Amino acid sequence: MKSRQRISIAQTQRLQLNLGLTASIRILSSDAEGLTRYLEEQAGENPHIQLERVQSAEWLPRWTSVLPRMAHGDGPPVEAAGAAGPSLMAHVMGQIDRLFPKGPERRIAMLLAEGLEPTGWLGADPVQVAGQARVAVAEVEAVLAHLQRIEPAGLFARNLAECLRLQAVEAGCLDPVLATMFDHLDLVAQGAHARLARMCGTDEAAILSRLRLIRGFDPKPGAQFDPGAAPVREPDLIATKTDAGWEVALNRSALPSVRIRKPDKRPATAAARAVWTQAQAVGRMIETRNATLLRVAREILARQEAALDEGPAALVPLTMADVAGALEIHESTVSRVVSGTCVDTPRGTWWLRRMFSGRVAEGGPSAAAVRAAISELVAQEDAAAPLSDAALAEALAARDMPLARRTVAKYREILNIPPAHRRRRRPVRVA
Repeated sequence: MKSRQRISIAQTQRLQLNLGLTASIRILSSDAEGLTRYLEEQAGENPHIQLERVQSAEWLPRWTSVLPRMAHGDGPPVEAAGAAGPSLMAHVMGQIDRLFPKGPERRIAMLLAEGLEPTGWLGADPVQVAGQARVAVAEVEAVLAHLQRIEPAGLFARNLAECLRLQAVEAGCLDPVLATMFDHLDLVAQGAHARLARMCGTDEAAILSRLRLIRGFDPKPGAQFDPGAAPVREPDLIATKTDAGWEVALNRSALPSVRIRKPDKRPATAAARAVWTQAQAVGRMIETRNATLLRVAREILARQEAALDEGPAALVPLTMADVAGALEIHESTVSRVVSGTCVDTPRGTWWLRRMFSGRVAEGGPSAAAVRAAISELVAQEDAAAPLSDAALAEALAARDMPLARRTVAKYREILNIPPAHRRRRRPVRVA
């Protein structure tokens, strides 16, 4: 039987997004870095779009004010492990095992590790460590120099300048101009670019180019191991506690301001009018994006105030649907806004998405809070007698987090924390 070809007509439905809607979705879901690239592209093509960057180093005073507080204990515990991956101390101990498997250098390294702060800075004085180990200060300095090569760069720094300098050395970009800026971070924080240029014998453009390099460094490398910690880059938002409560603002130094320049006279051609209309549309979309981002971030942080005050262990159950319902917007809008967006807090830079967490059980704590609590308990345990899963369950119950031992073991494994018998360590004996 021969088959014959037939022509038939069928009707189908298909949703096609126009260019304006596509651009709006792209802008809404972009972080500051991605949005900056988009705006630079638009400004290069459209003469009506002008970008104005905040040249003052408004992010640096926050570093210099927050880090000293955290370095003296006003911050998350040293072993607050991330949602997955080793804790800061576990990472450091693994590197010490590799660098100093035995001998007097290992004893010195262990004493220095005991002085490591949540930020990754060294809180112990090498002179005091030398006294404890009964060795010369030069021996401690030599071991410290090896520990300062541990990734991520900046660990075991004794101050902010040294932390940034170590990262510049690692990146291979340390030059006399950058070194002078590290020696005068107070002037960098003040935005005294002209004065720094005179001190370095260069121009302001060179200072600004080094400033962009510094923005890529991490002032608290140890915080990368905190729950919900974001990777190294400038945050999109800044959360600050005031007398009236927590306030959230856009990080203006991370995103250029957009100014739409009105033409001197009415565009004469259709093409010129289209360019002007496109510029206006970009301006409106940026305003909408920033307003929506602030609304969503404020709602999230208002519900997670306890975590901002006490740390990730205080995160309460929260879903995107909760936020969307409170703001009367679509859940997909919340998802796009928080995607890739991070907020700088006194306890580190966190992903907004990490502040959402479901419940472990009906009426129980959030899964994020349980993970943070287990990390904290493990960080504070006696290394010679680590807590078993049953002991962790008892400790969590005392914190109003009643969980079965098997559930505790599941979350411990999610955190990549080994069982108690593998965490046991012999105490360091000082000769």
